[in-house]
Amino acid sequence: MLTKFHFVSAALVALALSLTAPCDALHVRRDASPVALPFARRLNMTGTMKLLELDQTRVKALRNRTPAARASHADVLVLGAVDVPATNQAVSYVTTGMNCADTLIIDTGSSNTWVGAQLLSNPFVPSSTIGITGNLLTVTYGSNFMLGLEYTDNVKLGSISIKNQSLGGALLSGGFTGVDGIIGIGPADLTCGKRHCIPTVTDNTFSQGLVPEHLIGISFEPTTSLDNANGELAFGGIDSSKFTASLNFVPITSTSPSSMFVGIDQSITYGSPTGTDAFAIYQSLTGGVLDSATRLLRIMPEQFANLKTLFFHIGTNTFESTPNAQIWPRALNSALSGTDDTIYLIINDIGTPSGSGLDFIDGMTFLERFYYVFDSANSRVGLANTPFTHATTN
Repeated sequence: MLTKFHFVSAALVALALSLTAPCDALHVRRDASPVALPFARRLNMTGTMKLLELDQTRVKALRNRTPAARASHADVLVLGAVDVPATNQAVSYVTTGMNCADTLIIDTGSSNTWVGAQLLSNPFVPSSTIGITGNLLTVTYGSNFMLGLEYTDNVKLGSISIKNQSLGGALLSGGFTGVDGIIGIGPADLTCGKRHCIPTVTDNTFSQGLVPEHLIGISFEPTTSLDNANGELAFGGIDSSKFTASLNFVPITSTSPSSMFVGIDQSITYGSPTGTDAFAIYQSLTGGVLDSATRLLRIMPEQFANLKTLFFHIGTNTFESTPNAQIWPRALNSALSGTDDTIYLIINDIGTPSGSGLDFIDGMTFLERFYYVFDSANSRVGLANTPFTHATTN
């Protein structure tokens, strides 16, 4: 046993929902259908920061996002303040499923939605149905930023139209290359300041009767290309065709800070040793060597042949992260400044010792192997095996 972890889904991969709506737990509408949006994984390593540094910076930002810090802004709503440059984001997931003309990053670390980052080529243009709230919005990603106004408008999401959705329109922005903004699907509490909270896209799709359930289903697939639209984000429903075993649900953890996001309790087994520093144990057991170019652990082919499965013990169930699922896709090594055919492990150091309440991120390559459900009505997370759980794509 490595150790017990408090897990947060992230990086994009972290898709999250409001955790504060117990009153609709048993309310399933029969007159509405789920809305599914396709999304693509994109890799962007144009800056100087490496994947490890980006992930550690993101974890630091999640740890620092306290209720007191969010409530300190009375006149300015600060959205999704994450200290990581957007142009350096190694892995992001984007969709064009909102208003058709906008390419938006799906962000689980924030809960607001805004557009207009491309001020010259695709600026925000108010519609005839827009309402102005008078709130000034700022989004900061390290040196990158958005400054704009909060509006309410009818927003098209796939085949449905959400009425009076809070929407940020950029007046100034910098650093958001190739995207028009962000669709935030994190917990609604992340939108709260001293004055009020803002209903998220997820909240409004359900409260307006547009989808049957207050949850999101997420389907990934492993990929070996840089921009592959093989993901599906389903608002208000579960797509049973995407998984091959029963869904198993566990509650959101009560341990802070993971409880602020989509955090669960889990333990991980790799061999028999135990300890508090899980990464050091994993590195010792695998024989991985830190690679200076990618900052990932590097192993030799003979070490990969002996690599063992990681078993994720979540609730009363165990999920397998196979040896192939533990490595970076070799066809994409160049995206990380890596060497062709070198084997890089994707398990890495979170930056702080285990036992601090946010100990492990079940990120991109983990989520690509399982079907994921974020059930905000019941404050729980569901997992199931898929046809790609044991794939050898990487």
